[in-house]
Amino acid sequence: MSTIDSLDLEMFVTTAFEDVFDTMLSMEISRIAPKDVVEVGTRCIVGTVSLAGAILGNVNVHLNDRFARAISAAMLGMSLDDIGGDEEVHDVIGELCNMVGGNLKSRLCDSGFACELSIPSITAGSDFRIESKGWQRCERYGYTNHKDSALVEVFMKNGEQ
Repeated sequence: MSTIDSLDLEMFVTTAFEDVFDTMLSMEISRIAPKDVVEVGTRCIVGTVSLAGAILGNVNVHLNDRFARAISAAMLGMSLDDIGGDEEVHDVIGELCNMVGGNLKSRLCDSGFACELSIPSITAGSDFRIESKGWQRCERYGYTNHKDSALVEVFMKNGEQ
């Protein structure tokens, strides 16, 4: 049986993120260094799902507001001008996080780590920081689409045995 440390999270997350962007959004993304994603002082949205079972964990998807709105427009088949208030954007980013987390959950289950996925939650604003402590693995992956970027964080530890 594999261990948490032996999992290829980079491949799992990147494949999941690329699949969602290609299939659901018809948008291309490329990998960048996580440090290149940070946009201090800008409004951003973080979608989060949690994993529970043989693995406990969180998946956070950080997006600046502009990128979140572009993703929302693409997913809903609308123009940027047609995107209404924050509720539409939050729903889409929650669904994006759910799809990425669901793909990761499936890969974890296939690797022998049965787990369940929570419903997504959203945090939005311009002056906050999300910290996660006490995890066995903490991974950060950066992605870009033209001038916009996203950060995916994965935090995991052993769960029920």
